[in-house]
Amino acid sequence: MCGIVGILTVHQYQDALGTIIQQMQTALQHRGPDDSGIYISSDRQAALAHTRLAILDLTPAGHQPMSTPDGRYWITFNGEIYNFQQLRRHLISQGEEFHSKTDTEVILKLYQTEGSNCVKHLRGMFAFAIWDDFEKTCFLARDPLGIKPLYYWQSGSTIIFASELRAILASGLPAINMSIEGLYGYLTTGSVPEPYTLVEGIHCLAAGHWLHWQRDSVTKKQYWQINFTPTTISPLEAQEKVREALVDSIKHHFISDVPVGIFLSGGIDSTAVLALATQTQKEQLCTYSIAFEEQEWNEGEIAQQIAKEFGAKHTEYKLTASSAKELLPLFLEAIDQPSVDGFNTFCVSQVARENGTKVVLSGVGGDELFGGYHSFQKVPQMVTWGKRLQAVPLATGVGASLAHWGTSSKVKRLGDFLQHTPTSATAHRSLRGIFSHTEACTIVNQFFPDKSLATNQAFISNYQPQTFSLEDEVSFLEISCYMRNQLLRDSDVMSMAWGLELRVPLVDRTLLEAVASIPSNIRLATGKQLLIAAVSDLPKWVVNRPKRGFSFPFDQWMVGEWRDYFSNVNIPQNISLKPWYRRWSLAILKYWWEQIAV
Repeated sequence: MCGIVGILTVHQYQDALGTIIQQMQTALQHRGPDDSGIYISSDRQAALAHTRLAILDLTPAGHQPMSTPDGRYWITFNGEIYNFQQLRRHLISQGEEFHSKTDTEVILKLYQTEGSNCVKHLRGMFAFAIWDDFEKTCFLARDPLGIKPLYYWQSGSTIIFASELRAILASGLPAINMSIEGLYGYLTTGSVPEPYTLVEGIHCLAAGHWLHWQRDSVTKKQYWQINFTPTTISPLEAQEKVREALVDSIKHHFISDVPVGIFLSGGIDSTAVLALATQTQKEQLCTYSIAFEEQEWNEGEIAQQIAKEFGAKHTEYKLTASSAKELLPLFLEAIDQPSVDGFNTFCVSQVARENGTKVVLSGVGGDELFGGYHSFQKVPQMVTWGKRLQAVPLATGVGASLAHWGTSSKVKRLGDFLQHTPTSATAHRSLRGIFSHTEACTIVNQFFPDKSLATNQAFISNYQPQTFSLEDEVSFLEISCYMRNQLLRDSDVMSMAWGLELRVPLVDRTLLEAVASIPSNIRLATGKQLLIAAVSDLPKWVVNRPKRGFSFPFDQWMVGEWRDYFSNVNIPQNISLKPWYRRWSLAILKYWWEQIAV
């Protein structure tokens, strides 16, 4: 896991290339404290930089940017390729020679032989750029599920790219203006939907896409997409298939030259990861969790009990409002883009890193793949209900009235839903929303008094309905929206703030491809029944606990010891700041914008 940056240019900025690339590299030093490097092509059309967190091949042979022996191809790479050993053996059988034991060199050699098709062979999380010093072209790619971020800014024939938005800004090249699309998306969903960012002109390369740069053109292409086309399978066969795919993923995610720990909550997903890891690993496992004084939020005891059940060495950090307040300034500084999440990952990542761990596994992805959210029931109900209401002549007018006069955020968002065609996407946005369309437009108007957003349909249409069941569409939306834009992005930034690599074995292309063909009535059965049946090692007292998302007592803290940070939020009087995450989202946005707009 590392940080990557680069500049591709023909005529502009060449005199300042060295200074710019160093500024960008410095902005990502936290991502790679073990090593760093810079490459500038002889014609000054390309500059690549890297900051390294050494996980595989800890020797200097893993230094990046890395080149082929002839100096033609240069790579800067962030991530992990879990099948690199198999790929390496295949390439050796084809006559290739290797000078390191890294997955980086495997990507480089694979691109040398396969070109852009190399991404189809890679299993893992990745964002990388490969410069061809002979053809004067650059190939950038991002992993299929968007685990690793890759941002870029383009001006004419010049492109700059990086693992974090802050490194793009550190170049000093883009004008710092807020993006109206990014802001609207943030206000309505709680995170910035790709490919937008909160800074105008800066985008993220969408998951499962590659980009090819040459002096006269830039080409982007999608190389992978989720496919939930069902096949005929019995429930027992589905259980066996899921078990096999999970074990395979866990084994691959433990490939490392340093010890691997596990984030442990009281939930099914992280317990399943620990249970399967216990079956596949010989060494004692280390687990980490957060506990609270407030008992209604505290899952520390259940996490300890789970760790004891599987013989793990457990470390717990009890977080109070006061100790959390001490971490808050560091958290605010670590934010790359605001979201309504992230603080939990920030805190537990500190615990793991301070205990000497450099790699951890997380249970992110289980709810999205196996139907753990209430959205899997609510969205189909809303779509069915919405279609029936369409036959009522005044339904749209009722929706407009609710959107404008509704007494709560939920009612206002329901009004938004009733004004649009009832699809899984519109229902999902209504159910998962933060501010309604009308509220978001009002807040946007504070930032853009001379502009207006007449409709949110353009943003909904980023996620086209697929040709499978409504439940599968919900799974697609949860993976493509909530998980990708919020959970994975926060997991990356907040773990890397402490120089920690976070891996997500339940967010794995090979696993998803194996499981996706299981019909939704089996795969998404209420209560994650398929996952529970597949991981028979799960204790009954974990399975039978009521589901609760891992959360912090933010509501209490923000009106208590944290009030100095969250009391000064500028918002029109007719917009409520309840529930707590509405105040949080606006306060975090304010702090972040003040930090970058200096």
